[in-house]
Amino acid sequence: MSPIELNKRQEEILEIVKGNGPITGEQIAERLSLTRATLRPDLAILTMAGYLDARPRVGYFYSGKKTGQAVIDSMMNMKVKDFQSIPVVVSENISVYDAICQMFLEDVGTLFVVDKNAYLTGVLSRKDLLRTSIGNQDLNHIPVHIIMTRMPNIAFCMKTDGLIQAAQKLIERQIDALPVVLEHPDGYEVIGRLTKTNITRAFLSLADNHDL
Repeated sequence: MSPIELNKRQEEILEIVKGNGPITGEQIAERLSLTRATLRPDLAILTMAGYLDARPRVGYFYSGKKTGQAVIDSMMNMKVKDFQSIPVVVSENISVYDAICQMFLEDVGTLFVVDKNAYLTGVLSRKDLLRTSIGNQDLNHIPVHIIMTRMPNIAFCMKTDGLIQAAQKLIERQIDALPVVLEHPDGYEVIGRLTKTNITRAFLSLADNHDL
């Protein structure tokens, strides 16, 4: 069933059932100072929509399904720090060949490149490495800093950023991963990575938590 927007009385019914279930329709009506007949349509809607379960001679139970607003609130409260994974970082002086080996060994699609102070200076994608591999160049003699995407053209996020905002950056830039950084006076330290897989896992957890 498609999500429905609940009215104020239906929200009140849910709160009563959550706090007092199992509870009969008559008891709910009494708490709201209404008749059982008046509540019958609301209880039917809530039951058919999956918010409530009804059992004969027992009453109504809260099924665990959250309202649309609760799902939205949970989504807006998701932070990068709760879903980020470990970054794979390489020196800007390693060769393209070594970077390719590192990417395959770590089974990632993006490498983050740092300088001697461990600050972010570039990003290497599969496309960057593939593009460089085409031809007769000696990959052992090409440092990655020649082919990487450099600051300030790198999209990144902070651990306290909202997950939705980070996901928007991935889509807008059409990239597979964002470095999660910690800002210092002289640069950005890479402390994590956020990928499309992380985003997918986050929203699947949202669906599980809200019985969607």
